[in-house]
This record gives sequence, structure tokens and C-alpha cells, in this order.
Amino acid sequence: MNQTFASLGYLRLAVATPALRVADVAFNVEEILRVLEALRDEDVQLAVFPELCLTGYTCGDLFYQDLLLEAAAAALPRIAARSGELGLAVVVGLPLRHQGALFNCAAFLAEGRILGLVPKTFLPNTNEFYEERWFASARECRAPEVLLGAVPVPFGTDLLFRRRQRPDCVVGIEICEDLWAVQPPSSAMALAGATVLVNPSASPEILGKQAYRRALVQSQAARCLAAYAYASAGPGESSTDLVYSGHGLIAENGQVLAESERFCFEARWAISDVDLLRLSQERLRNNSFRAKGPPGAWRCIDFTCADPPLTKLRREIPAQPFVPSGEEERSERCREIFALQTTALAKRLLHTGSSRVVIGISGGLDSTLALLVTVGAFDKLGLAREGIHALTLPGFGTTTRTRGNAEQLAELLGVSLRVISIDAAVHQHFADIGHDGLTHDITFENAQARERTQILMDVANQIGGLVIGTGDLSELALGWCTYNADHMSMYGVNAGVPKTLVRYLVEWCAHARFSGAAAAVLEDICATPVSPELLPPDANGDIRQKTEEQVGPYLLHDFFLFQAVRMQFPPRRILFLAEQVFAGQFSRPELLKWLRNFYRRFFSQQFKRSCLPDGPKVGSLALSPRGDWRMPSDASAALWLAELDGLE
Repeated sequence: MNQTFASLGYLRLAVATPALRVADVAFNVEEILRVLEALRDEDVQLAVFPELCLTGYTCGDLFYQDLLLEAAAAALPRIAARSGELGLAVVVGLPLRHQGALFNCAAFLAEGRILGLVPKTFLPNTNEFYEERWFASARECRAPEVLLGAVPVPFGTDLLFRRRQRPDCVVGIEICEDLWAVQPPSSAMALAGATVLVNPSASPEILGKQAYRRALVQSQAARCLAAYAYASAGPGESSTDLVYSGHGLIAENGQVLAESERFCFEARWAISDVDLLRLSQERLRNNSFRAKGPPGAWRCIDFTCADPPLTKLRREIPAQPFVPSGEEERSERCREIFALQTTALAKRLLHTGSSRVVIGISGGLDSTLALLVTVGAFDKLGLAREGIHALTLPGFGTTTRTRGNAEQLAELLGVSLRVISIDAAVHQHFADIGHDGLTHDITFENAQARERTQILMDVANQIGGLVIGTGDLSELALGWCTYNADHMSMYGVNAGVPKTLVRYLVEWCAHARFSGAAAAVLEDICATPVSPELLPPDANGDIRQKTEEQVGPYLLHDFFLFQAVRMQFPPRRILFLAEQVFAGQFSRPELLKWLRNFYRRFFSQQFKRSCLPDGPKVGSLALSPRGDWRMPSDASAALWLAELDGLE
């Protein structure tokens, strides 16, 4: 079954700057139509063109010429008719005479008709701008309609345009300077329901303005929880005193999705698929946005545009949403997270008056990160590292490699190291409960985990310290921890860090905070397979029990976690995104298998999250029952699993 843009919650949006000749309406119309043909071939559904693009923004006193105004008005129905044939919704700019005044307008075209005209409110009239010389502000007109030929067309700044196939696709229009105002009209439009804000603009280029413009568009998209499309006039405008670059931008909730090439005389455009479902979810979650008060009186005009099958997204979907792809950004993210973790633990140590802690180290990634964070907190407070009691607790599955790494790292960091074997204690426990000690069942595994936790807690009592938890966010999501064992601590420093990010944090520490032998040990820990080491090693002494072979790849589970919990997407959307991102790496049956496992475990293991120890939130997603995530422990996963059944 083909899935369309509307069914998946996307809108393909384009900002375009066509070639232009100042005051040559016929040429400009042909160029706009040519661009529309090209955009149709790209399956674009809404196209936004620059301010006054039918005439050019820099016509000056030619705006007083009837011939120019009549040509622009006469061209509008032709563009509307062609856009209807192509199935596009289009926004174009033109000067429009109405009630004895001239207005700088944006026309919304769809279904072969002119559905509405929005006049510009804020007219710049300083420095290089003289718009008040020619145009009247929207505030000066109260007539709700204008006649184009014999056809009445809605006119005003109170117009919104709602797509019939997707009612959460509501388009609001403001023009250039409107965005620069203290209270942009688009803010009120967003509060009234507009999810797609468009801006036909003619913004001249001066040194530094590109970055300022980008920041402004990003900021407004974030503030309004909306998509924002900014289409600016290009170098075809007059260069008598100014240069226009044709800077086009598409942003969504603070993120720039696409940006056009500047300073090109040929037509240029940028295309992206804006995520209406995401925007709706963000608004649903944001109580500040909901506390908007009465939206005022708005006229909503319905429109239809083409809805072709969506096979390939025109936007970047990160395979690792918790991990930035760029090395510099990733390094900065790691530095910030490490600062959050160490500061959080330092505050807990200050509050409790503790100068001693206990931490179990296995030579695995999670306990290594927790140890590094603990060292960082002690250094921050000026406490002696000897107060960190690192315990290695070798058992039936411990390998020489992991134990060696754990002990060597503890020595290199200058913390107190204790080695306590759990073999005898666990065998005694097996005898007490009548377990043969040979059957490698869940009791065999969990008895080891609980024995380790008992030792850590009791040693903490001995020294008057705290037990530092090592479990990460991904393990909490999947419930991949033993209840009242590694599940429990007195402060969980990794509770907000997903597994895919843990490795990068340890690697960052290896290069940014350490060198020599310590860095070499950290690098080897990063290269070690993830394992709880609860089953005996293989004949070669290597790790037999590999977590990802049992529970599934953490690469996928962290992707699923972000999409399901942070974005609140349904299974069908998550599967579609996973197929886009992991094409050639995982087959559809594999994705379905692990996605099903994710939902099954996520629902069934909520009881472990309901009684989590304290721990810091470090990113936009957390699962603390006291913070971001409140879910009944006995909620049913049937609805989500049934949708997955339908996707088989």
C-alpha cells in the first residue's frame, strides 16, 4: 500500500527565487510558471515565491503606473490556473490597488483559483527603505474582500489557509518586514492554528545579514512551534543601491531544514518535507503554547493540493538522534553532558556531606562512564580520589579482558580498588534456594546481579558513602536491568544518557581528559562488546553473552526510543522513518522484529522505571517518574502491537 504525504503527516514545501526583470511582468510570469513545472516534478505541494515577484520589488515610482499594476493583476489568474493544473498551492507577491490605496500583497493560489490576498502590515521606511512612499499598511484597510475582475477574493491579515486532506496543515502568511517587527503577525497566526508560516520577502544583502536572517527565521519557527518558509528576492532586482541575494530558508521548530544558494541569476529553490505530525505533537505537549488565550477572529479558507506517494523524504533523519553527526558538535555535546553529570553528582555529595562513594566497575561502557563522572565530581569539589571505592566483583561470566581493564583503569585514576569475588556467595545462595548452579536460567543470572548490589550497598554502609548507579537510559527503556540489583543505587549518574551516546562520551574522555595508558584502556573498553557477563565465557575465554544479540541493536532501540517517546510517533511512522534511515543495513522484517521487541519491553518494564533512583536529565528525553515520563506500570501495549501486526 502506497503511503502519501498526507497519510504520513508531511508537506513538501519549496521556497523559490525565479529569474526576474524589474517591471517586466510578462517575463516574470513565464519564469514563475517555469519554476512551477520543475517543482511539480519534485512532488512539491506548496511553493512560496518572493515579495512583489510579479513586478519586482525595486520598481520605485513605477508602482504608480497603471500599466504595471494592471499587468500584475491580470497575470494572477493565469498563474492560479496553471498551479491548479499542476496540483500545487502557491504564494506569490504583487502590488494591488484597493479602495484608492496601493497594498503590497501576497496571493494564495490553489485549485486553479485565487483563494485569498494578504497585505503587508509593517512597511519599512528607514535607511534604504521607502515603502511608505508607495504602499499603505494593512491597518489602513478594513474591507474583507477585493474584486479581481468580477470575482470577490478574501482580503486581509486575518486569513488562514487549511488543507482539506490534512487539517493540521494550516498556512499563515506574513511579508518580509512583518517578521522583523516586535510582535510578528505570524505569532498570532500560530496561536490561531497555523503550522506552516510563509514569508515572501525582498531582503537586501549586506555584510552579516545572512546569519541574522537565518537566526530570525529559526527563532520564529521555534517560538511558534511551526514550519517557516522564507523566500527572498534575488539578484535580478535593481542594483542601483542594493544587492539582493535570493536567500531562501525552510525551518521547522528551530531547525533549518533547507537553504537555497545565493547570488544566482538563474532560478534557485530549496525543498524540504515539513513534519506536520511532529509540530502537532509538540504543540500538544507544550502547555505554554496551549495557554494562549482566545485566538481572535480568523477566516479559514480550505484548499486542496496534490498528494502523491511518499517514497523518499527530503529532510535529514539522523540514524543516531542522540548523537550529533559532526565531530565538533559531538565533542561539544559530550563536554556539556559530562559537565551536567559531574555537577549533578557534586551537588548530591555536597548535600549529603559525603566524601566517599562506592561504585561497581566491570570494564564495560556504563560503569566506566559512571567512574569517570565520579572522578570528575570529586575533582570539582576538591575531594581526594581515594574516597572513590571502585569494586570489581568477578563472577561466573567475567572475562580477563574486562576485569583487567576495570582494575587497570582504577589504578590509573588513583581511586581505591577492591576485588571481591562473588562465586562463593552465589553458590551458597543457590544451595539455599535449591538451584543446581548448572542451569543457566534467569535465576542463575539475576542472583549474580543481586549479590553484587548487596555487596555495594553493604560496603557503602561500612565506609559511610553512597552507591553510584551505572545503568543508562536505553537499559531503562528496555528494562534491561535486574530489579533491585543493577536497577538500584543511591544516585544514577547515567540515567539520562542513551547507550549510543555512552560510547562517544567515553571516547571523548579518552581524548579530551586523558592520555597515555588511561586513554588506551578507555579505547579498549569502547571496543569491547556490550555484555552483562552473567554467563560463563566461551572456550577461548571471550564474552559469550552479547546483549545486542538478545535484546536487539541499541542503534535501533535508541532510534525507536527517540521517535516513540520524544516525538510521540506511532509505530507506522517509526517504521517508515527506520526504513528511510537504515535502508541496506536492516531489512523490513528485521526492523519489525526489533520494533515489536521495543514496544513489548517498553510497556512491560515500566514498573522498573516507576521506582528509579534520582539521576540527572541531560537531554530532551528522560524516563524519570518524577520528571518527563508518567506511565501506568500495567498499561497495555495491545494497540501498538496491533498496528505492527498490520505492517507485517
